[in-house]
Amino acid sequence: MSSAVSAAEGEHDRDRAGLAPAVRARLALVAFLFVLAALAWWWTADRMRGMDNGPGTDLGTLGWFVGLWIVMMAAMMFPSVSPTVALYSRLTRSRSPAAPLVFTAGYLLVWGATGLAAYGIFELGHTLAGSQLAWNHAGRWVAGGTLIAAAAYEVTPLKNVCLAKCRSPLGFLVGAWRDGLSGALKMGVRHGSWCVGCCWALMAALFALGVMSLTWMGFVAGLIAAEKMLPWRRVVTYGTAALLLALAAVLLVAPDALPSFTIPGNHGPLGMR
Repeated sequence: MSSAVSAAEGEHDRDRAGLAPAVRARLALVAFLFVLAALAWWWTADRMRGMDNGPGTDLGTLGWFVGLWIVMMAAMMFPSVSPTVALYSRLTRSRSPAAPLVFTAGYLLVWGATGLAAYGIFELGHTLAGSQLAWNHAGRWVAGGTLIAAAAYEVTPLKNVCLAKCRSPLGFLVGAWRDGLSGALKMGVRHGSWCVGCCWALMAALFALGVMSLTWMGFVAGLIAAEKMLPWRRVVTYGTAALLLALAAVLLVAPDALPSFTIPGNHGPLGMR
């Protein structure tokens, strides 16, 4: 009996010794993603210094904005996507050490395409509406309506489905598994697509509050992280919806009472250069 117990203890010790490097690797990857997020926040702050951080601010040239947008997404999304990337790294550690990086690249590729679409919508609004989007004309109502629409999306079935995919790393990876580096890219793109489906309305809210504002970037990033990582999914999503409605009410009735909110000048159109 004692020999059997000793053998079992020895096997358990070997299993723990084998798991230790994997745990360290996962922790190192998560730490790396957080470091990249911190660097992205620093770079974004540097690029945005001196810019108008109210709603409807000039987005600059297409190339400049898309580059900045991708860095912004790294800053805002890496903390909440790190559990999925870490688990994927563990599942692929014996196949390809580069797979998690390719997965993350695919994830950012989708968000880059989303930024491109956002820029196009911004420019289309500028072309079609012109000065009608001035803050003292329709601008305030467009911003407030965007926040209300974002709040409504929080409680839709589509939001619930997309958020479920983002909150269950293992379920997503098992259901979407593809082998090889091309598979890693496809899985990253797929996960990024679910993430866009989950968070696009919150990103629209960011545009309504000030896409070039670090304060509102941090606020929206916090909402996204809470929805993806806190255990009380319904409480968080309904709380987010209520908070967005409250922001919309203040913005429409008394925007000067909204902390860290920059009111565009009466001569400055929302969505105009």
